[in-house]
Amino acid sequence: MKFLLSAQLVVLVCMASETVYADISLSPLFSDHMVLQRNQSNRVWGWGEPAEKATLHIGDQSKPIVVASDGRWEVYLEPLATGGPYTLRIEGEQVVEIKDVLVGEVWLCSGQSNMEWNIRNSRDPDLEANSAHYPMIRHITVPRYASETPLERFNGKWEVCNPESIGEFSAVGYHFGRRLHQTIGVPIGLIDNSWGGSTAEAWTPLDVLESDEYYKPLLARWDKQIETYDPDAARKKYNLEMEKWETGGQTGSRPRAPLDPRKSHHRPANLYNGVLNPIIGYGMRGAIWYQGESNVDRAYQYRELFPLMIQSWRDAWGQGDFPFYYVQLAGFMSRRHEPKESEWAELREAQSKTQGRLPNLGQAIAIDAGEANNIHPKDKQTIANRLARWALANDYGIDVAYQSPTFRSMEIVGNSVILSFDNAEKGLFVHDFHEIHGFAIAGENRDFIWANAEIIEKNKIRLWARRVPNPVAARYGWANNPVANVRSKERLPLAPFRTDDWPGLTSDKR
Repeated sequence: MKFLLSAQLVVLVCMASETVYADISLSPLFSDHMVLQRNQSNRVWGWGEPAEKATLHIGDQSKPIVVASDGRWEVYLEPLATGGPYTLRIEGEQVVEIKDVLVGEVWLCSGQSNMEWNIRNSRDPDLEANSAHYPMIRHITVPRYASETPLERFNGKWEVCNPESIGEFSAVGYHFGRRLHQTIGVPIGLIDNSWGGSTAEAWTPLDVLESDEYYKPLLARWDKQIETYDPDAARKKYNLEMEKWETGGQTGSRPRAPLDPRKSHHRPANLYNGVLNPIIGYGMRGAIWYQGESNVDRAYQYRELFPLMIQSWRDAWGQGDFPFYYVQLAGFMSRRHEPKESEWAELREAQSKTQGRLPNLGQAIAIDAGEANNIHPKDKQTIANRLARWALANDYGIDVAYQSPTFRSMEIVGNSVILSFDNAEKGLFVHDFHEIHGFAIAGENRDFIWANAEIIEKNKIRLWARRVPNPVAARYGWANNPVANVRSKERLPLAPFRTDDWPGLTSDKR
């Protein structure tokens, strides 16, 4: 794939090169109010003049710094005692001090707009602000910058959680971090590097995508789009549309300014380069992820792309199979009266299939937490709590339910379908209605009909429908925004699923 430096990026690189060798400097990740990951060695890095020497001090540790010929330096800190505050001090030709450093648990919060969505625009922002007195919770945002080449620096700073700062925190990230802090009582650091509307391929390294023939059509489309893009023609068209819109009384939507595809947050690798690369290697416990809406039209491809992206992050970080917990897409759009095929359902299926592809993954089911008319549901607490359950149970040894019931097996008995489920040891129950909603069955004709359903054992449900005397397949929650009301006794929703493998709407889309 052909990547060309944009004029804007050249300017930024040139500006950076004027200051990179001035004195010892650090990544913005190492700044006042930062949080270091406890119980592990932590990499600290920065830049300086080649051969420049200094000494880094923190706690009772002293680490020599020698800037390499390429202007970079790094040291590794030994594990520090949980808590703080510490002061990180670098003594060289000049002195650099990083104050109010805490040691606790660090989590990366990534994805698209539902992770980016802040407290100010979520449910009860006034109450959240007034109660945000958590000085041991810290948050840093990586600015949105799509890049054709890997970047190292960004402008950002750590913020202490208080009523004045909380409004701009990632809502899912904050509620997740607060739940951890309230439970395990240690400092929490949250790194927000999300970008609304972003695709999974934009978060994946280019060489990883190029090494697999499966992504050749995707990359070829982008090559063609970039080769044929005419910025002058695009600007001329925009100006004409704006003139027409203004003289027409500004009715309808304002025309969108043209976007150079080279700088797109959808373009493969652009966000890996611009937003992720500057923070790769910072010590952390794991990542939480909320994304997928921008990939629903290629849901089958997501089955391969999503685990590939996760593995590429783990390979780059060098921290082994760190925990990666993600949100299955919430319900969205109007509800259907009859069972239909659904790209959103296929994307959820791709997310569910990822859980078995790699170790140390966890999926938070959110099918009941959406809004029909809002792709950004305001209730971020429910989603964050379900992510927090995974972390508390798997990483912090807390005895708490964390896995939603999932489909195990199907048996045909006469005209009935008997479904068995895992993660339902205490049983299933019906939420909100007396009747079970969300199941459909089909015969050999593949025509799905709403099914009657009843819980017959604590982890088994029987389905039947008069119009399907010989069922062969069943589905649950298979819609953009289904009515689906089965939960575990711990009130975790049953994960949407299907028993068939019939080709879907996105089977051939790459």
